[in-house]
Amino acid sequence: MPTRPCWVEIRTRPLEENYRFLLGLAAPHAELLAIVKADAYGHSLALCAPAAVRAGARWLGVTSVEEGVAACALCPEPKVLVIGGVFPGQGAEVVRHGLTAVAWESWQLDELERAAHAAGALAGSLPIHIEIDTGMSRQGVSPDGLAPVLARFAPGSPLRLEGVMTHLFAADEADGTVTQAQLAKLDESLGRIEAAGLYPDWLNVGNSAALLAGEAGRIAALAGRHGMRAMLRPGLALYGLVPRFDPPFAAGEPVGVAEARLRLKPVLSWKAAVVGVRAVPAGAVVGYNGAFVATEPMRLALVAAGYGDGLDRRLGNRFSLLVRGERAPIAGRISMDQTVLDVTEIPGVEAGDEVVILGSQGGETITAFDHAEATGTIPWEVFTRIGARVRRVAV
Repeated sequence: MPTRPCWVEIRTRPLEENYRFLLGLAAPHAELLAIVKADAYGHSLALCAPAAVRAGARWLGVTSVEEGVAACALCPEPKVLVIGGVFPGQGAEVVRHGLTAVAWESWQLDELERAAHAAGALAGSLPIHIEIDTGMSRQGVSPDGLAPVLARFAPGSPLRLEGVMTHLFAADEADGTVTQAQLAKLDESLGRIEAAGLYPDWLNVGNSAALLAGEAGRIAALAGRHGMRAMLRPGLALYGLVPRFDPPFAAGEPVGVAEARLRLKPVLSWKAAVVGVRAVPAGAVVGYNGAFVATEPMRLALVAAGYGDGLDRRLGNRFSLLVRGERAPIAGRISMDQTVLDVTEIPGVEAGDEVVILGSQGGETITAFDHAEATGTIPWEVFTRIGARVRRVAV
């Protein structure tokens, strides 16, 4: 059955090309973990995970065990890292599907160990990545709290410490001082892990900003000092956006950032259609509470997209969408399922015309950064806010 005309187009070839470009920046220093969590940042796990694998990804990063199960069903070959950890009752699914869980709490290790024993797992057969909190105070074990966590990887346990990770929470700050401090804490923690007689394979550190800023070499050097291999985990850049750095780089942009602006291509476009066009006289009110009043005779186009689809309500009366290659201002408040555009100055707009909410049309482009700046948020939220009822279509 034909569906309501509000949809997202996903270009999988640019995603593959983005991955290969990012891998080139990481090589030969590091492996890449392709971040496909949160339904691939709202782009569709079903479309993006296979594309990343076609491009060569051997690791996929998801938030949850349920996302991990879905990723395994789509792509059985790569390893799947569950970054958000496990919750009570999920250990059996981790074992059954061969997922790799991130852990930092003793109860998470209890859950995983019980499930491994119940499945008759051999000693050292269940890989675990421990997250260390190096300053973000979000998830992760503190360096001073490592000892009891490390003790769980005793001989005979089914648990195996395969990797160590941390989150660089200010990698988009160009001066790098916070990142340097975090890596110093991580170095100290890795020394404690070695002293405990544990030698994990992977050091999993660094997001898109860290990779583009040229941190792969430094992270790889840290990993090498402890007999480990480095892994970076790009997310936003995989989907074609270059993170913005603040303050500006004192010595000019690193080569990776400058090249990324030329090479990375957006993967997602969000579109809808004009439902109908009407003429209104001067003085007509538009939308809820009459937040817009026509100052002259106007032509208004009704669009099949609203805040129920993820179009931020704060964009009303302050943003434009693209119709016939031109910017059409939003008139009035955005409704749950519909938006009204002022198309008075755009000739020929009619029912069925394509409207671009995010993407390009003609010579105009609306980016996730444009949406974010208009609503006081970040591109990650713009993408993940797009509702599940909006169809994702591979093009």
